[in-house]
Amino acid sequence: MPLSEHEQRMLDQIERALYAEDPKFANTVRQTNPAVHYKRWIIKAGLGFVIGVVLLLAGLLIGNPVMQVLISVLGFIVMLACFLWGANAWRKAAGGGGEAAAAAAEPRQRRKGGGRPGMMNRFEERWRRRQEGNE
Repeated sequence: MPLSEHEQRMLDQIERALYAEDPKFANTVRQTNPAVHYKRWIIKAGLGFVIGVVLLLAGLLIGNPVMQVLISVLGFIVMLACFLWGANAWRKAAGGGGEAAAAAAEPRQRRKGGGRPGMMNRFEERWRRRQEGNE
């Protein structure tokens, strides 16, 4: 969705103020690509996942049954957290996000009220006809 003229002017004013206050930081921010950050997150998540696998397997090799369970569960939790972190970064790097989810939900909402009458629409129509007939 494009910005209005007022919003664009405000954004330009904020950008000029940032350049005036800290030009080195402003240049750094302007030159960085968000996809680079997401790729770093994916790499870190992959390394964390490998560490989780190592913890899981190390937990299985320990002789103490209590420590075996604790370390294995910790390894699984690390694996799960890193997988979710990496999947989220992958989705953001691919351009997905909140807008895609909202766009996917929109056709369902349109179909709900219009188009083919559903069960609730039929019930409401019958109820309306009964009410009109009784009055």
